[in-house]
Amino acid sequence: MKTILSLTAFSLAALLPFSAHADKRIEAGKAAVAKFNCAQCHGADFKTPIDPAYPNLAGQHRDYLKHALTAYKRGGEGTNGRANAIMVPEARKLSNQDIENIAAYLSSLPGTLVLRK
Repeated sequence: MKTILSLTAFSLAALLPFSAHADKRIEAGKAAVAKFNCAQCHGADFKTPIDPAYPNLAGQHRDYLKHALTAYKRGGEGTNGRANAIMVPEARKLSNQDIENIAAYLSSLPGTLVLRK
């Protein structure tokens, strides 16, 4: 019984630094979306964009957001890049850390995206 309690306590203690690191990325991402004015197009809640053609970002998968922003940063001429007249110049302003932080923040928001079978 002592062993199980010890392992449980150790496991929980090991998770705390990851949680704190994630919280810092989320806060940094919140600051980055404000700095780069992402809400101007994607809406203040990031799920009501100004144009229906613009994507809802709130609650989107973190890995997808990272991939999409990196692809926009590469542009249409790069390998695995995306061409978009609005997003390419905006994404090129972002550092790799900005992309990590923005993805962490946007994925932490409640969204309306659902998986359907």
